[in-house]
Amino acid sequence: MYERMLNKEIRPSIDEIVNHIGSDAYALLQQLEKELNNKYDIVKELRFPYGNAYGWGFKYSHKGKHLCDVFFENSAISVTIQIGGEKIAAINEQFKNFLPKTKELWEKRYPCGKGGWIHYRVMSDREINDIIKIIGIKRKAIK
Repeated sequence: MYERMLNKEIRPSIDEIVNHIGSDAYALLQQLEKELNNKYDIVKELRFPYGNAYGWGFKYSHKGKHLCDVFFENSAISVTIQIGGEKIAAINEQFKNFLPKTKELWEKRYPCGKGGWIHYRVMSDREINDIIKIIGIKRKAIK
């Protein structure tokens, strides 16, 4: 159902991305970008990282520091965020303020050292707010 853009040989255009993710997911992507641009000096890069299972997506970074990746899915987007072990306490402090879905994803994160990776299929603007909170813990906003 949430098929990703997995053809590494064909770099998608923005029109192809919008067609693939749909207007609702594109609106969420625009909301995420707006929030990121309000808080950071964003560099956005279209890339095909992490092997063949992830597909095409945007990498968002600030001053050379990775913030998140957004992968394009049929009728959705998924945000991948890596959290280092030094940020665990800060995440846990904010835990009560997260949506139930965010809490579950954090508890079931893919482990990496003391931190881990969250793979968040975004379906609402409230979920974007939680993603922005997590990114804000990962990297302090400058604006």
